[in-house]
Amino acid sequence: MQTTFAPKKHVLALSIAALFATGAAIAQDAAPNDATNTVVVTGTRVANRTALDTASPVDIISAESLKNSGTTEINQALAVALPSLNFPRPGLADGTDTIRPATLRGMAPDQTLVLVNSKRRHASSLVNVNGTIGRGSAAVDLNTIPTAIVKNIEVLRDGAAAQYGSDAISGVVNLRLRSNRDGGEATVNYGARVTEYDFLTGPAPANATWQAQNSRKRTDGQTATVSLWKGLALGETGYLTIAGEYKDQKHTERSGYDMRQQYALVNGAFDPRENTINRFNTWYGEPEMKQSTVFANAGDTLGNGVKIYGWASYQKREASSAGFFRWSNDPRNIPSIYPDGFMPIISPVVDDMAATGGASWSMGEWEMDASLGYGKNKMAFTIENTLNRSIGPSSKTSFDAGGFSYDQLVLNLTGVRPVALAALSSPLNVAVGAEARREGYALFAGEPDSYRFGGQLLPNGQPTAPGAQVFSGFRPQNESDTHRTAVGAFIDLEANITPALLTSFAIRGEHYSDFGSSLAGKLAGRYDFSKAFALRGSVQNGFRAPSPQQQNFTSTATNFITGVPFEITTFRPTDSVAIALGAKPLDAEKSVNASLGAVLRLGGANVTIDAYRIKVRDRIVLSENLTSADVRNFLTKQGFIGVGGGRFFINGVNTTTQGVDMVVNWAANGGAIGKFDFTVAGNFTKTEVTKVPATAQLAALPTPTPLFDRLNVLSLEQGQPKNKFNASTNWKLGQMGATLRATRYGKVLSPNASPALDVTLGAKTVVDLEGRYALTSKVNLAFGAENLFDKYPESVGNALNPSGNAPFPNYAAFGRGGRFVYARATYAF
Repeated sequence: MQTTFAPKKHVLALSIAALFATGAAIAQDAAPNDATNTVVVTGTRVANRTALDTASPVDIISAESLKNSGTTEINQALAVALPSLNFPRPGLADGTDTIRPATLRGMAPDQTLVLVNSKRRHASSLVNVNGTIGRGSAAVDLNTIPTAIVKNIEVLRDGAAAQYGSDAISGVVNLRLRSNRDGGEATVNYGARVTEYDFLTGPAPANATWQAQNSRKRTDGQTATVSLWKGLALGETGYLTIAGEYKDQKHTERSGYDMRQQYALVNGAFDPRENTINRFNTWYGEPEMKQSTVFANAGDTLGNGVKIYGWASYQKREASSAGFFRWSNDPRNIPSIYPDGFMPIISPVVDDMAATGGASWSMGEWEMDASLGYGKNKMAFTIENTLNRSIGPSSKTSFDAGGFSYDQLVLNLTGVRPVALAALSSPLNVAVGAEARREGYALFAGEPDSYRFGGQLLPNGQPTAPGAQVFSGFRPQNESDTHRTAVGAFIDLEANITPALLTSFAIRGEHYSDFGSSLAGKLAGRYDFSKAFALRGSVQNGFRAPSPQQQNFTSTATNFITGVPFEITTFRPTDSVAIALGAKPLDAEKSVNASLGAVLRLGGANVTIDAYRIKVRDRIVLSENLTSADVRNFLTKQGFIGVGGGRFFINGVNTTTQGVDMVVNWAANGGAIGKFDFTVAGNFTKTEVTKVPATAQLAALPTPTPLFDRLNVLSLEQGQPKNKFNASTNWKLGQMGATLRATRYGKVLSPNASPALDVTLGAKTVVDLEGRYALTSKVNLAFGAENLFDKYPESVGNALNPSGNAPFPNYAAFGRGGRFVYARATYAF
């Protein structure tokens, strides 16, 4: 087991957590208690269901809760509101630094469906291919939606593929937009990381003239966010709500101290510059970012009860994140270009756009709805402050490395009507619908210097790796422009068989042009023994179609092995090399979900407990890097000369995830001391990998090569907290208000291919505090701190961090940014 170092624990933080624990009450949402009485539209197509009346658990996060969370990132706000949702913040992970995925109930990021106003949202074009949580997935980027446009967020914590289609294995996140005809609010947020962190430092070279450091104080990550929303009247009944947001975020630096020799020896002695160079030499933290977002939502009622609606959004995100530092004497450096070494910068530009329009109308007893929506996400990479070592001293230092895009066109038609049946205690709610979807994925190459071999040799006569250091550009042979279509239809029935027994049944079939068909069904029920106590549960099967990103992403790098060039590639599953290694066309993931829960109304308190079990068969994963000498020799015998191996997406991992969500909330009026809303929540999750893929070709090699080995198995099983608790109190007295929140993250394993290098990250409690004051009825000020007591995960030692660049594991559930202090001013109009 790898030795780790944990910063000192703060007694006060533990005391606050203990204070919450003794309250014995839990809620998933820090919103006021009346949120549970809000009518929900997610998980049911009945028009008047509230959050506590549904057959499946639904959480509601209000706009006020989002604002008071201290962050303008929806993913981060959900992570602190919902114990079942996790949002790790990896670093030194290429594009994943810029588009970070979230997970629900310990599942993959792309196993949660995201809706906007109950319509499917398009996914990100980025597929996560590095060693982070969510490796191999391409998920929706919730941070493309500004919090200012959000009325509330409904999170269905239950599978719903039979109701909504592919991806809804672990649940559904539905963002409901503001539809105001008047009013508005302007908000300015400004904050910074004010922190001190400790870390382990590796040994210095013999006779080194520089001293180690193992602690650092930083004030960085300064972030300014300006947002505005305004409601406008369109005629007598119409509305137009517009929102805009601009975010300017500076990078953070959480690197350790690089003890390596940086320069060549001078007359047999260390270069004097060794004593003056900055050895905190990479960022390893939050990226630099400038982000502009606009969003509009509109609707109106026409004659004969016809309603039209639509929304549109655009975001431009310019980010910069670091790679590992290349020291002056590094073979990958050219000292005449970078005398002191260099830190390469990955600078993607993300353009995200979406537009949806539709109409609803009555047709006899039917309430009809039709919509057409389009969304596109494009990510283009520029690699800066770098070089192509193989070109030599004439190399450029900035390269266009290419990129990729994903787009989605969705057509929906739905009809809902009640049918009165004498045998039932309520009308039978009948919903039928159809959906047609077209998805596209394109990958485009970078400029030739970003990937080509320039012919320069190292001093020892060996070739050097071609392409831009840290991120070799996409090549013309990687380019693609592919599309697929999918059509589906569903029936959704819901009724009270008796006054106490609610049942619902849904079935959905979909056909995809690239892999075939899937059929999903769901049966859910609820029995109210009294107004104070009910049981609910569901059983269902679901599916997730392979994404176009997983089917078509490919990239190539050239490695020289004993002077011979070999191409190492992320292959498409249909590539002839991947097929030779045992790959097959991707099929849909299949799931079976079961849940059983209870709802209690205890005076002023509401309690829900929901247990779940999710079995997934044929999960799509990214294989190991298959680059051994046995693999190269096998490919050469198959006629693939110069191919050094690679990796590809493949079905074949089976998992079982089971857990419990516990939710309790209540409100209290303290009279002269104010009003309180208490919220606390807990989640317990355990995932077990029950099967891994294997191919006959790899098993027959002289040294059998696994397709999905220890590190990736343990990432699924133990890479996310097995338990997470959230407790918060909202207080209001006259013009004053405050929020106090404690989130306890259970232990996490940061696995390694070698068991001796595994790192266990112990449980940590993170405390957030915000105070608010209303200067007038329209002007409000707030001051707060996230991670008030400056908690960090354990630091890793030299065996895992020889460069000193990455002293904390990327598996840390709450990141490694440290304390964030902020101020917020709002003006309502």
